[in-house]
Amino acid sequence: MRVVIAGGHGKIAKLTHRELAGRGDTAVGLIRNPDHAAALTAAGAHPVVADLEHVGVEDLAGHLAGADAVVFAAGAGPGSGAARKDTVDRAAAVLLADAAERAGVRRYLLVSSMGVDGEPPAGTDEVFAAYLRAKKAAEDDVTGRDLDWTVLRPGRLTDDPPSGRITLARHVPPGAVTRADVARVLLALLYEPRTAGQILELVGGETTIADAVASVAAG
Repeated sequence: MRVVIAGGHGKIAKLTHRELAGRGDTAVGLIRNPDHAAALTAAGAHPVVADLEHVGVEDLAGHLAGADAVVFAAGAGPGSGAARKDTVDRAAAVLLADAAERAGVRRYLLVSSMGVDGEPPAGTDEVFAAYLRAKKAAEDDVTGRDLDWTVLRPGRLTDDPPSGRITLARHVPPGAVTRADVARVLLALLYEPRTAGQILELVGGETTIADAVASVAAG
């Protein structure tokens, strides 16, 4: 399987690259900064410089040629303002979907966030509120397309070691999940086409990743 991951230098993306490479798949990481190429190569990925805030849709579609799936795991990151939450967390996800359609890549996994279903509560930090709105706008765009999309909404992310046990469903109670477990769930979703068309929330839990993904796939 050939998978192109947007957000190639982020922690979840790099972990996903490692998981893919470990299975013998081809992982392609889209990065903004060429200085990050060595880190992606070390993770087993093939780095491609493509700044999703500036690249054109035709050029991006060219980078997706021959891919079996694309994963949007990019984010503006901590320290960025509300404007970049929109240009990265929303607009870049939409651009990737446009490029996927042009390249004929049907499988699209979008890493979103829990907490996007309603308006942010009163008193929410302005930038975090912009982040949640951008993620929801990206979801609304992607899920309205004729793509085999899956939206994954992790809870609070941690850098703890993976537990391999999760709770995965349309709605789950608030909680945390390790980035490593998110990467492993993404891989499991890529290999389970019956999860297409689903929006899934994810936190740590007691169910193995394989069993949790099989359960949501079976409906």
